[in-house]
Amino acid sequence: MARVQLVRFPDRPHTYTVVGGDQLPVVPAREYLTFLRDEGASPNTVRAYAYGLAAWFTVLEHTGSAWDDFPASTFGAFLRYLRTGDLPGTARIGAPQKTMAESSLGPRGAAVLSMYRYFADAHDLSRPYRRLYSSHARSARRGRYAPFLTGVGPTSEQDAPLYRRRTPQRAETPVLEPAQVNTILDTCSVQTTDGGWTDGAVGLRDRLFFAVLAETGARLGEVLSLRHHDFHIAGGNTPSILIAGRDDHPHGARAKTGPRRIYIGDDLVALYTEYVWALVTDGADVAVEDLATHFVFVNLVRGVRYAPLRAETVYDKVDLITERHPQALPADWTPHWLRHTHATALLLAGVDVHVVMRRLGHADVQTTLSTYGWVTADAEMRALAQWHNYVAGWKVSRDGQ
Repeated sequence: MARVQLVRFPDRPHTYTVVGGDQLPVVPAREYLTFLRDEGASPNTVRAYAYGLAAWFTVLEHTGSAWDDFPASTFGAFLRYLRTGDLPGTARIGAPQKTMAESSLGPRGAAVLSMYRYFADAHDLSRPYRRLYSSHARSARRGRYAPFLTGVGPTSEQDAPLYRRRTPQRAETPVLEPAQVNTILDTCSVQTTDGGWTDGAVGLRDRLFFAVLAETGARLGEVLSLRHHDFHIAGGNTPSILIAGRDDHPHGARAKTGPRRIYIGDDLVALYTEYVWALVTDGADVAVEDLATHFVFVNLVRGVRYAPLRAETVYDKVDLITERHPQALPADWTPHWLRHTHATALLLAGVDVHVVMRRLGHADVQTTLSTYGWVTADAEMRALAQWHNYVAGWKVSRDGQ
């Protein structure tokens, strides 16, 4: 079976490739993933596409099909494999066990379809392209399959995938209720009666990380890229965090948009202050050359001490929190849900959509409306307890930041 392999470099961000059953890189997948990286795709995009290609080459290997010459029905078998985990021709005893939600099939299918579109354009490899695309079917939804390579391919304006993914009719973005957000934070660390914090600096770091996500609506890469001098908490002004447009995180975390200032509440300031004191007590100001310009979220247990935190470490913490509270938290929640929760809470509290747009860093208000328009239309959502109290401490300036 093909699998995804993490590739680490000492002097540049890590990346991903696909290796086959012979433990050697799958050449077509490697070339396409290299193309994605050269085009500026984020590490998360490369990773997601690598998993899609690994599943595709697993199906090809199982069926004995060549990667550049296969029946069109193979892609249908590939989608079934993603949905159920059953390889073609494999007998199953009992009902199929669903392994992937329909909403998660998009990036995996996009990886395969986009790879063949790339090879059709770059190498004039039209046979597999024609097996997956039909010039007789038009689809306004084609962009869902290959958003990154829209326009790449010999006749992309006319061609559409033969297999159209059926997605559930769901307009709502996933959100966490206030009690669930508190569960996440309290699992990381809580303040003791003597003023200390459980789990020490590590617990404070984790609680601060998820608290910043929840209170600012920033993206995972933006928070991982924060430096200490981005926290503006002195001088008598309203406390704020500067989200800077950076692309220098050693593990590939990136800030997708330009710089913006997000105003924060006093509780988050107090939590950040506690965390910094814990770092100083631990000797971080001595071990790090310039703590003010160093990353806020760093390794404290595993890996190189005070090295920038990896996204994988965050997801490990998500898994741990979910395992501890299987009844209280959705099984599939991710850090990005806190961004959706932030936007939802602001809109439910009556904050103008243009302010929410600027706070989230959206390029235009239409993006905000397209993503969260359902919030203002669904009056029943206002019945969720404590939404207004949840955002009461968030300070938003008149300029919309």
